[in-house]
Amino acid sequence: MAEPRLNKTKVAGVTILLGIVAFLLYQLGLFLMVIWYNFQNPGGSAFMSAALRELRADNPDARIAYQWVPYEQIGASLKRAVVASEDAKFFEHDGVEWDAIRKAWEYNRRQAREGGTRRRGGSTITQQLAKNLFLSESRSYLRKGQELILTYMIEAVMDKQRILELYLNVAQWGKGTFGAQAAARRYFKTDARRLSARQAAQLAAMLPNPVFYEARRNTPYLNSRTNTIQQRMRHIQLPD
Repeated sequence: MAEPRLNKTKVAGVTILLGIVAFLLYQLGLFLMVIWYNFQNPGGSAFMSAALRELRADNPDARIAYQWVPYEQIGASLKRAVVASEDAKFFEHDGVEWDAIRKAWEYNRRQAREGGTRRRGGSTITQQLAKNLFLSESRSYLRKGQELILTYMIEAVMDKQRILELYLNVAQWGKGTFGAQAAARRYFKTDARRLSARQAAQLAAMLPNPVFYEARRNTPYLNSRTNTIQQRMRHIQLPD
């Protein structure tokens, strides 16, 4: 009777070992992709693919609006606005702001307990890049764990300028609008490098919920948030 039990133990051990190997190979593949994107510009992202599938469910000929522009062709106003809005300590941290995550978790718990609907995210720009470029909008712990691994990979390989360049080019600004250039053209009929401080602040204010705000750009909250971001922009020092 001991032999079948021993065989089961061996099978379980081999299964676990194969699972670990598969996990490590998957992480290696992702790391190689991070290295690739340090030198090559992405033609799309995981979020773009998901948005396109959703759009084509209603219209088979639907396309997303996306045009890559290099860092130098994105105005300083938009760079400052996005950092001020999304991640004020972007140039200082190593990719993850654990204190911000804790505060967001506590705030969201309090909101849920009191019946509130507002939620805060503690994600940094690097975490958002990891999610947008490689992952999905899923809120599972598994996806969040993978996001953290990717975040540290990105920070280990790329400098802050490259991270910000990638983020500004893949960030979502509407159901089918991605990247700073497409957003600037759609909402203000101009280029990303020519956005005014006010225009840049409004685009940054839309980032937490771009699909909602693309048709609601004059709400009191969005206008108030735009004003706040515009005031904070002056305190953001971009690296040379």
